Order: sequence, then structure tokens, then C-alpha cells
Amino acid sequence: MSETESLLVEIWTDGGCKPNPGPGGWGVLLCCKGKEKEMWGGHPETTNNRMELTAAAEALEALKRPCQVKLHTDSEYLKNGITRWHTGWVRRNWRNAAGDPVANMDLWQRILDAAKPHEIEWLWVRGHSGDVNNERVDVLATRGREEL
Repeated sequence: MSETESLLVEIWTDGGCKPNPGPGGWGVLLCCKGKEKEMWGGHPETTNNRMELTAAAEALEALKRPCQVKLHTDSEYLKNGITRWHTGWVRRNWRNAAGDPVANMDLWQRILDAAKPHEIEWLWVRGHSGDVNNERVDVLATRGREEL
């Protein structure tokens, strides 16, 4: 592979809490060149949205060199935030349309920083609809919460 060719990495992410807010977990599956890596973790007091964002940040931070990424998420909050809303937030100095501080700004900034070297296609998948890898990261997120 030449230096100009990007490595293709497919990523699935998920996060959740039970109850929300409450103890939460996140899960990640990275797939590249026939190899897979699973990652998971948790936090004792958090929200569904924070866990969804943490999963994406952890996944992107795990990449060691610039890659072409297909990131699959069942979170419309994550997908819309990163593909539609964040440019306005940045333009308004991390304020939302109502002028209030953006929720989870620390995690949005972490994702944007981790995304910089990569070419990312953000893909939304309906949760619990039979996507095998989405179900797999849901199990990992539950494991992250339960292992707290």
C-alpha cells in the first residue's frame, strides 16, 4: 500500500444508560483488513448521549494513522451533531441556536479533534433492527456498564 492510499476502517459504535441518566456504557467495533478489535468502557453517572459520543471519540482516538473511515452509529444525535450542527456551534462560539452553551461540548470537541486526520463517512443505522454489528456493540456497551 502506498502512502497516498488510505486504509479503510469500518467502525460501529454504541452507548447507553440504564436508567438515563445513570450508570452507562459504550462499545466499539473496529474492522480493518479482515481483523477486528472490540473496545468498551463505562461511567457510573452519565447519559445516553454522552456514552454515544464517548464511543465515537474512543473509536477515532484508537486509529494510529490517517484512515478512510465508515463510522456506523444508531445515534441520530451523534450523526446530526457531527454532520450538520457542529459548524454552527463553532461559529457561535459553542452556543446552540438558542444561545445556550452546547451540551457535551467537551465530547464534541474530542470527536472533532480525533476526526481531523481522517476522511470519515458518518452512517446512521436503525438500532435493534438486525444489523449484526450494531447489535454486537450494543452488547459491548451493556458490558461496559455492567463491569462498573
